[in-house]
Amino acid sequence: MTLVEIEEGLERQRGVLDLQSIVESAARFLEDAPTREIIRWAAATFGDRLCLTSSMSDALLIDLVSRVKPGVDVLFIDTGYHFAETIGTRDAVEAVYKVNVINVTPSRTVAEQDRDLGPRLHGRNPDLCCYLRKVEPLNRALEPYLAWVSGIRRDESPTRANTKVVEWDAKRQMVKINPIARWTQEEVDNYIADNGVLINPLHYDDYPSIGCAPCTRRVAPGEDPRSGRWAGLGKIECGIHL
Repeated sequence: MTLVEIEEGLERQRGVLDLQSIVESAARFLEDAPTREIIRWAAATFGDRLCLTSSMSDALLIDLVSRVKPGVDVLFIDTGYHFAETIGTRDAVEAVYKVNVINVTPSRTVAEQDRDLGPRLHGRNPDLCCYLRKVEPLNRALEPYLAWVSGIRRDESPTRANTKVVEWDAKRQMVKINPIARWTQEEVDNYIADNGVLINPLHYDDYPSIGCAPCTRRVAPGEDPRSGRWAGLGKIECGIHL
């Protein structure tokens, strides 16, 4: 290893330590802050090295962030298995909001994955399928950024109950901002209604939580909203937020 490579490695290490220090102070300072203040902090701190992700279930997060940072990059993971309504929502978002939608695709098409690993991997090994079609493509797409904004909330599932509004994404060595972590479903519904936010039409057809078509079913009244995801497979997360 050359001296230059050693110095570059140390510089990267110092950068990570600086980011972690920012996260620790921001997590305390912004825990009870209004959502827009959290987003303003993120935009001011990270500038163009900030992006947000969206599954195109709705455009609530896109609406919130684009009001503070017009032109923000929005990463959408096009798994190849999405409902037509989800792709339509993505296209509508691109037309309506002042954002830069980036379509992120896996390294293999569905046909190539079927050829290499056998058909219906999502039914035989859903964790691997999610990794190949969601987690790995997102990891790759996030590399140019220092921080990303997520729309996860504490009330969505037990695995998200301890989500902080600002946290260190150790897996990706970057900052993760969750500005609506404290929101309830009622607050989400009210904001969407009050601000005319675009919403995936599948929500009106008993799909409260929308993922890939083969792994998402309708949810009956009274069921957990996320019970339609990977039903019967003992799985509640795709792996992006773990």
